[in-house]
Amino acid sequence: MNIAAGKIAGAAPTIWARIRVQLGVGLLLAVLAPWAVRAWLERNELDWSALQNSLAGTLIAVVAGFYSFRRLSRYPGVRSSYHVLPSFAASFGIALTFFFFTRLPYSRVQFMASFGLAIVWYYFVYFKLQRQQRLIIGVVPFGGIRSLLGISDVEWVQLRRDDPEPDRYHVIVADLRSDIPDEWERFLADRALNGTLVMHVKQMEESLTGRVAIEHLSENTLGSLIPGIVFAKFKRAGDLLTALIAFPLMVPFLAAVALLIRIDSPGPVLFRQRRMGYRGQPFTMYKFRTMRHAPAEVEDARAAAMTRSEDDRITKLGRVLRHYRIDELPQVFNIIRGEMSWIGPRPEAVPLSLWYESELPFYRYRHIVRPGITGWAQVKQGHVADVDEVLWKLHYDFYYIKNFSFWLDLLIVARTIRTILSGFGAR
Repeated sequence: MNIAAGKIAGAAPTIWARIRVQLGVGLLLAVLAPWAVRAWLERNELDWSALQNSLAGTLIAVVAGFYSFRRLSRYPGVRSSYHVLPSFAASFGIALTFFFFTRLPYSRVQFMASFGLAIVWYYFVYFKLQRQQRLIIGVVPFGGIRSLLGISDVEWVQLRRDDPEPDRYHVIVADLRSDIPDEWERFLADRALNGTLVMHVKQMEESLTGRVAIEHLSENTLGSLIPGIVFAKFKRAGDLLTALIAFPLMVPFLAAVALLIRIDSPGPVLFRQRRMGYRGQPFTMYKFRTMRHAPAEVEDARAAAMTRSEDDRITKLGRVLRHYRIDELPQVFNIIRGEMSWIGPRPEAVPLSLWYESELPFYRYRHIVRPGITGWAQVKQGHVADVDEVLWKLHYDFYYIKNFSFWLDLLIVARTIRTILSGFGAR
């Protein structure tokens, strides 16, 4: 269940789903309560300047964390509880960084107390909302609705015209492009007038799965997938800045990994491979070598570019590097050179990309944004190679392009940390 009130209606509204309760009580507990306790305990030797600065800083941090949390919770496929800690850690971290560099007086104890209380409160709200019943979605039995019925964690009910309780559904879904009988169109109009959310089947599938399927090269479909140009420019500037800052800090660690690779098995430290990149331009991508070195040419370039489950070419050290995604770190060079981003669709080897383009419609469209070290498909699906799996990955890529934004990138960062710790999707 999603804590964000704006997400496709969720369950029946309760007091816990209201913004004024979530934010208002959060401010009372996490901002005013620590401020009042500190003012009372230190009333004889109180530093009013530090007290007021801490009040303003924690207020801004809680509000920013709350709205960040709500924005992240709009996206499908993950529990809202996964977003609580990253959202507030980021907002409080930024606030503390501001005070550190401006040298304004503030209370670390008050900040820590505020941060802890905010985390406790929003986890409490989340679990309260989790106790509500799951979504009940009515489906109009015409057109392409079959794909919806296989989605779990939702109660699907195929509607009848004589349904005795038409108001019990949180959402009603219909294939609005199919030839729906007139009486059913009147039924949908009545439900909408009564306040029930009526959605098109593809819109509902996208909101529940985090995938966008493209079937027709129509102006409306393709036009909705053009990413934000302004954000793309800011994203590139942010990628370059963070890569330039991170690289000097990473050098000792990269050198240690390189030494371990040389000790573990013969061959070069770095693996270089031609990948299909931004706007369909091939580039050389760098990774730490995780497989046994095979200098001889292979006859089947497509098969050689694939990594299968339990691939016997992977070294013992390589499995560790792949599990924690350490082998991807040299791609900071590709980010500095403008060939990649921290976040975006994963670039495929050129032979695989050409194969997928020949088999899957609109595959080349994923190159409209820079490829990334991590991405929406990586945290949702993991590593894939076969064409049928790549089709699902392509749907995730299209979802990322359609929802191209800072907030989705922030969610992917949080999911990537979890993915690294769990080893999900590694091969």
